[in-house]
Amino acid sequence: MWQTLVIHPHWVWLSLGGLLLVAEMLGAGGYLLWSGMAAMLTGLLVWLLPLGWESQALLFALLTLLAAGGWWYWLSRRPAGYPARRLNRRGEQLIGTRATLHAPLQDGYGRIRIGDSSWRMHCAQPLQPGDEVEVVAVEGITLEVRPVMPR
Repeated sequence: MWQTLVIHPHWVWLSLGGLLLVAEMLGAGGYLLWSGMAAMLTGLLVWLLPLGWESQALLFALLTLLAAGGWWYWLSRRPAGYPARRLNRRGEQLIGTRATLHAPLQDGYGRIRIGDSSWRMHCAQPLQPGDEVEVVAVEGITLEVRPVMPR
């Protein structure tokens, strides 16, 4: 077996790269991705070019550093002003949604149907059934709405 690895060292690098990428998929958080890619690329280069073990190790280390540095550079150039994610905040996902009021309000509060759900809503302005409203904010489980002016 050792003779095979000495004769075909690219299989060592390709196998190492595959193992690192599999380990990355199991939840390493991005740390093993660049080492795995560097090992795979090292395996491909060793397959094409006859290199000694020292050169292979140096190539692997250099490719890992270049890949990680390139990723860091790309991340540092991205704009940082992404809006906060609304995942698992269903009420906030409804901001901007329009719906038609089907029942009259009582003291500014009522219910509105959006999709397959019924929501408690509040509007400071008087509304009548049939009025179209837009969700502008969420307070707890109550949607704050405003009437949509016809165009």
